[in-house]
Amino acid sequence: MTKIKIFISSVQSEFAKERMELHDYLLSDALLGKFFEPFLFELLPATDFSASHVYLREVEQSSIYLGILGKSYGFEDNDGVSPTEREFDHATLHHKTRFVFLTHHTEEERHKKENNFIKKVQSALVRKQFCSTEELKLAVYSSLVNYLIEKEIIRTAPFDAST
Repeated sequence: MTKIKIFISSVQSEFAKERMELHDYLLSDALLGKFFEPFLFELLPATDFSASHVYLREVEQSSIYLGILGKSYGFEDNDGVSPTEREFDHATLHHKTRFVFLTHHTEEERHKKENNFIKKVQSALVRKQFCSTEELKLAVYSSLVNYLIEKEIIRTAPFDAST
């Protein structure tokens, strides 16, 4: 069985530790590790392509976009848009499953553009809030198990009721 690729997106400088912990968690969990292959941009080798070309291609090749949003909007390209927002938009354009996890920070603590990005996300889907890396892992676990059930990759019906 081919593993389902998950594109993990966030402002790298704000969530470097959480991204790596989530990546390692997904690979090492007894259930999730059987079904999912997480992708982190920072684990790629050097390449002769622009960063934007690479991350948008990886979004297209993934089944799931997993966004982590916090206080910082991050680096902005020439159009004033962060890679995280570009990745979300690209996942939306390509009809990818999108899961977004949001830190507990208040609107006042967040960058203005991050608040606008969060409003865009909230108008499109349900997002989940977290306060710690452990809460993030639990929320991701729940979303991914639910994904497996919805796609009927795993079943919850009693064994003798399934055909």
